[in-house]
Amino acid sequence: MAAASDEASRPFAGLSDVSISDDIPVEGDISVPVGPSARRDDEFSTLDEPVRETILRDLRAVGKKFVHVLYPKRSTALLRDWDLWGPLLLCVTLALLLQGGAADSDYQGGPQFAEVFVIVWFGSIIITLNSKLLGGTISFFQSLCVLGYCILPLTAAMAVCRIVLVASSGAVSFAVRLAVVTASFGWSTFASTAFLADSQPANRKALVVYPVFLFYFVIGWMVLTFSPSQ
Repeated sequence: MAAASDEASRPFAGLSDVSISDDIPVEGDISVPVGPSARRDDEFSTLDEPVRETILRDLRAVGKKFVHVLYPKRSTALLRDWDLWGPLLLCVTLALLLQGGAADSDYQGGPQFAEVFVIVWFGSIIITLNSKLLGGTISFFQSLCVLGYCILPLTAAMAVCRIVLVASSGAVSFAVRLAVVTASFGWSTFASTAFLADSQPANRKALVVYPVFLFYFVIGWMVLTFSPSQ
């Protein structure tokens, strides 16, 4: 009993034999992490980065996503590092290219700049909600990013169509524009479904692809039917 009471009175007596290795840091500034993790955090910190480098880094990231759209493959790069700068840039560019059409001068089609914004963003939101309701695993902004970046072929087609319309406006011009828009429409649809395919249930992929098909078809129709004001 005496031995038991003596051990109870000294609960940490055995810790005196514990030795600490010299390799383990036992002191330092509490505000600064010790070890390689601190170097990694400083390496990826952008708080002290110049504004020019930040802008150039973002532009390079947007350019890489454009390359992913031009050469579509099953990759998570566009989903993992999503942003909305590229879709906004493409939407503004497409809207500006659609300015000066016959619909504007005759007051038959309304302001096409606003039309493009409404169709692109509202259409993307509807497709994203449809994907989520069908059990898709992709996030809301990731879907907006993919759908927005995949407008790139149609935006390029709009630039080509404007150049063709400057050269001529006959049947040959329409045939060239039809071929360009059809190829761009197919490319946009194929690229978007390549990125979104793995995030959808296997038995519901057709229900997700159909709204995407309509979305790019409407944009392609706007590009094909554009005619400059006289």
